[in-house]
Amino acid sequence: MTVTSAVLKRTPLHRLHLERGARMVEFAGYQMPVQYPLGILKEHLHVRGAAGLFDVSHMGQFEVRPVKGNLDEAARALETLLPVDLVGLGQGRQRYGLLTNDRGGIRDDLMIANMGDRFLVVANAACKDADEAHLRQELAGRCEIDRLDDRALMALQGPAAEALLAQLAPDVTAMRFMDVRRVALLGADCMIARSGYTGEDGFEISVPAPMADPLARMLLADPRLVMVGLGARDSLRLEAGLCLYGSDLDSSTTPVEAALEWSIQSARRKGGVRTGGFPGAAVILGQLESGAPRRRVGLLPAGRAPIRHGTPIFADTKTNEPIGTVTSGGFGPSVGIPVAMGFVTASLATSSAPLYAELRGERVPVHLSKLPFVPPSYKR
Repeated sequence: MTVTSAVLKRTPLHRLHLERGARMVEFAGYQMPVQYPLGILKEHLHVRGAAGLFDVSHMGQFEVRPVKGNLDEAARALETLLPVDLVGLGQGRQRYGLLTNDRGGIRDDLMIANMGDRFLVVANAACKDADEAHLRQELAGRCEIDRLDDRALMALQGPAAEALLAQLAPDVTAMRFMDVRRVALLGADCMIARSGYTGEDGFEISVPAPMADPLARMLLADPRLVMVGLGARDSLRLEAGLCLYGSDLDSSTTPVEAALEWSIQSARRKGGVRTGGFPGAAVILGQLESGAPRRRVGLLPAGRAPIRHGTPIFADTKTNEPIGTVTSGGFGPSVGIPVAMGFVTASLATSSAPLYAELRGERVPVHLSKLPFVPPSYKR
C-alpha cells in the first residue's frame, strides 16, 4: 500500500516548516522537512559556521522509573538489556547505549540520561514502537515506562548554539558535553542535553509540545540561526562518522563490528564488576577479546562521484566476491569531497592499499580513512 500524506503524522512544528518553505517528505511515518529554500549544501555549511535548528520530534522519548527502591534498581534493570554502565552514570549525565539481541546484534541505538529519579531515553523514530514493547515486556514489574508523546524534541547545533540558547537560559553555559538538566524556557519545563548528531557543539531540547512552536520562533529571531532539514542532518552526521540505524546499524550488526566498542564501559566487560548479563553478551564479549569478522570503516572514493548505500566493495578489480559494502555515502560539503562509511572484512580494515567500489558497472578505487572526516567540536 502506498503511504499518503493523509496518514502521515505531523510534528508540533509542522506549520512552521510549511511557513518556511520546507520540502516535506515521508520519514518513519511522519511528514518531515528534507530541506528549506536555502538548500542542503548551504544549510549544512551554516551549521558548521553558525547554528541550525532541527525538528527531531519524530524520535521516541521515554521515561523509565523504578517500581520500588531508588534509581539504582532501574539502572540494574536496564543493564539487562544494554551493555552500558548505567549504575555508574551520575545524575545530570547522559550516555549513548545499544539495545542488543541474543545474537549480539543491535536492536536500536539510544541516548540515556540520568534525571535523578528517572532515566530519560531517546530512541530512533523507526524503532520507538518496537523499543517501547521491548522495554515494557522485559522490565515488567521492575520499571514503569512512560512514552512522552506530549513532548517535542529540537536540536540546536553549531558553534553559535551556546550563545543563542544562553539568551533564554544563561545557566546552559556551564553545561559540558553529555550534561543534561531541567531548564525553564519561556516558562516551560524543558529537558536539555548538551549533545547532538552533527559533530558540532549544541543542545537537544525536549519541550512540551504546545511550547515547541513559540520556542522555535523565539530562537529563530536571531539571524545566526536557520532551520535545517533531514538532508543536511544526514550529511552532517556522515562527516562526523556517526551511525544511522537502518543503514550502518541493524539487528545483524554487533557493536564491535560497528566500531562502537567505546560505548561498552569497563564495568560491563570481562573482569568488570558487572560483566555481561545483557543479550548477546557471549558474542559481544568474545569479539571484544578476539575481534569481529568485519569492521565499519571510513571510505574516500577517488574522483567526484559519491558512492551510496548498498554499493559493493571489492579487494581488487577482478574478483567477483565482494569483501564489503557501503552503508552511508554522499558528498561532504565541509570537506569538499565524497565521503562514505561501510563494512569490510576485518583483515582489510587497516589496509593501506586501495579497495574498489562498483560504481555504474566500473570499479572505482576507494581508500580507507580514519573517522570522523570532520573533527568534533564538543565543549568538554
